[in-house]
Amino acid sequence: MVGTFAVLAAFSAAADLHRDAFVMDGHIHVMSRQLLQGLDIGQQYPDGHFDLPRARQGGLDAMFFTIYTPEPYYPDRLEVKNTFRVLELALDQIHKNKDVIEVALTASDIERINKRGKMAAFLDIEGAFDMDGDLNLLRALYRLGLRSAMLTAHNMTNGFVDSCCDKSRWGGINAHGKEVIAEMNRLGMVINVAHASEETILQAVEASQQPVVYTHGGFRGIVDTPRCISDRAAKALAAKGGVIGLQFGSSFNNPKFAEWVKSRTPARTVKGDFVPRPHTPLTIEQVDAQLAKGLPFVYKGTIPDEVWMGTDQLARVVDYGVKLVGEDHMALGSDFDGGPPLPRQIKDVSNYPEMTKALQALGYSDQRIRKILGGNWLRVIRQVTERR
Repeated sequence: MVGTFAVLAAFSAAADLHRDAFVMDGHIHVMSRQLLQGLDIGQQYPDGHFDLPRARQGGLDAMFFTIYTPEPYYPDRLEVKNTFRVLELALDQIHKNKDVIEVALTASDIERINKRGKMAAFLDIEGAFDMDGDLNLLRALYRLGLRSAMLTAHNMTNGFVDSCCDKSRWGGINAHGKEVIAEMNRLGMVINVAHASEETILQAVEASQQPVVYTHGGFRGIVDTPRCISDRAAKALAAKGGVIGLQFGSSFNNPKFAEWVKSRTPARTVKGDFVPRPHTPLTIEQVDAQLAKGLPFVYKGTIPDEVWMGTDQLARVVDYGVKLVGEDHMALGSDFDGGPPLPRQIKDVSNYPEMTKALQALGYSDQRIRKILGGNWLRVIRQVTERR
């Protein structure tokens, strides 16, 4: 009986802290379902990870409202059209749900919006806004409210920086990539190096006059994959004042799951010379139809109990980061609706308080937890967007 009371007391303390803290997620996918399935973020869906009602239930105060242009749009150079139409849809749906959510351009905006009892959407792009990195397009997106952008074309190398999961063309960043970084600094845009190669991360940190962020991923010291950040890159990013957001998936944070996946993936054999297939041009409608078949973008496999991590493992990875770079440089970037195999206690964004509970179980102070839940994101956004 004493044990039951202790559990209930711990849960209550976590709930109280979570309710009182500023909670911001560094990476939540939006608008793919709304665009391709005709949904509204103000509706509560029976599947997937995110919508506004469930975000309310999860105590979310702000988020990197991430607009995604994935790889299938790139071969026929449809990425610019997709980015602008998805951003327009995002602005339209935020306006339709203006009693619940509002676009924030600065940290002060986030605070003002929260004081009015609403969630703040800090507009962010994942994937290519333009494979060439046209600065005029970047400026136009800024005028529309975009305040954060990923340098890479998701898992593909683009015309100015190398991705983590593609061939290196530039050895990191080329001369135009440095121009993109300089323009983002001038405008006051957050530079996101998630999905970037180690060389790209290190060079971006060096080239930028402002802190850069790694919005969602894991640590190679936990799961050794190029998509995770190395200790060297993490330390360099933190030394410049940046923040690392921990993604919620087993793929990046659970070695048992990573080994299980590896054991089930047949080894590839190569016979003869590889002959690439000719590309068949697609319209944007055809690409849309292909992507719509995979919605919602959630993990659809079954995970055995013995390799299915809990939030305790995710909290241990947070602790790895805190010990590596310090509590001022760690945050959360769930990647909801981006496909991560989530911990057993987290079905969707409504379960966000489970992370506060897991961090308390580590013995973390309230002050440290508040930083990780959102304070660190707010600090770096303030530094980048309000420096003038």
